[in-house]
Amino acid sequence: MAKEKTQYTCTDCGGISAKWLGKCQSCNAWNTLIESTVDSAGPTKNRYAGMAALAPASEVAVLSDIEAQDVARTPTGQEELDRVLGGGMVEGGVVLIGGDPGIGKSTLILQAMDGLQRSGMNTLYVTGEESAAQVALRSRRLGLDQSQVQVLAETQLEKILATVDKLQPAVVVMDSIQTVYSDQLTSAPGSVAQVRECASHLTRMAKSTGTAVVLVGHVTKEGALAGPRVLEHMVDTVLYFEGDTHSTYRLVRAIKNRFGAVNEIGVFAMTEKGLKAVTNPSAIFLSQHAEPVPGSCVLVTLEGTRPMLVEIQALVDSGGPSPRRLSVGLDRDRLAMLLAVLHRHAGVACMDQDVFVNAVGGVRISEPAADLAVMLAIQSSLRGKPLPQGFIAFGEVGLAGEVRPAPRGQERLKEAAKLGFTVAVIPKANAPKKPIPGMTVHAVERVDEAISLVRSLT
Repeated sequence: MAKEKTQYTCTDCGGISAKWLGKCQSCNAWNTLIESTVDSAGPTKNRYAGMAALAPASEVAVLSDIEAQDVARTPTGQEELDRVLGGGMVEGGVVLIGGDPGIGKSTLILQAMDGLQRSGMNTLYVTGEESAAQVALRSRRLGLDQSQVQVLAETQLEKILATVDKLQPAVVVMDSIQTVYSDQLTSAPGSVAQVRECASHLTRMAKSTGTAVVLVGHVTKEGALAGPRVLEHMVDTVLYFEGDTHSTYRLVRAIKNRFGAVNEIGVFAMTEKGLKAVTNPSAIFLSQHAEPVPGSCVLVTLEGTRPMLVEIQALVDSGGPSPRRLSVGLDRDRLAMLLAVLHRHAGVACMDQDVFVNAVGGVRISEPAADLAVMLAIQSSLRGKPLPQGFIAFGEVGLAGEVRPAPRGQERLKEAAKLGFTVAVIPKANAPKKPIPGMTVHAVERVDEAISLVRSLT
């Protein structure tokens, strides 16, 4: 077999270099050269000859004539994980899961693999960061003493693919993709070229054989998945582990899902026996105060298909020459904008005040429907008067001071009423057509109207 050499190809212009350079000599682009292999005995070797198995040639068909079929799913035994995945594992699906070190990725995956194995599926857990003995020790700690999950401690891609071809498992876990390397490349494991190459081979294997693949990925200090962004485009589902490692609770969020809802979340509690599903997540994000306190407002947010109640806390205190604006779980830039709207359109001035806003429980809220709750919490803290007992609010606030509707407002109100909340301030466009039993709904059009209403209630 001819010895393979490496070359470097520019991703922008396709220029080729015999050695790695910081700047492409053809197009002058920086950091665009990636490593590839070339057969020294002839033209560039086709390492993707098996690509035909991914998408075999077929006749052109009209979209309306193609028979659509529902995707079969296999539950993992972890109810919250199945919710995020869209119902369970899909045959031939590729899932990428990332999170901070020690947050519980390997724990959750091992529990899910044991559940799939007990349901009759052949599973393979490939570990590149730990030895087989360490994985066995974790399984004992999780109470999975009799688990029949097959474990392979290996980092070379070719050996992993050979083992998969021999065992024919239904589900394969690669923990983690950054530790895998291919002999076809000379770069170190974890490099952009190695991660891209190994993920590409594993994805092709999944699509051609119907084996479900779970890739565990490292994250950067900013919390994004490490490695090339193409990794997220290559897979079917991208999950992120969220939450403070010092807290008991963990959130798993679907950033991308070709087989389910995007932004769906699963809530888990870390226990001595591993991660346990939290069936009523609203309870952990609400305050434990016996009586209402200033600066607290409950928001009904929407995470995927699930309405969820979260407590927004605000603290307004005397600041110095340069007042601070700090938010945890919310967008800091949006907080600055809301303070400007609050001053201009409602007459609530915080120019010389420090403003701190926090979403309780470590949850991150990105939807603009939190605007009204944040503003009411700030106003409550500034006045030193708590909002009424059983009070909830939601709605987007525009720069002109208008309160805009939030999607699926009726479902939010029903969820709040189910948990015993009795007073709601919402956008006028979200006002229910029929009264909600046990709840008084106040519909507002502008932020000054909402502030005046709350002042009259308190």
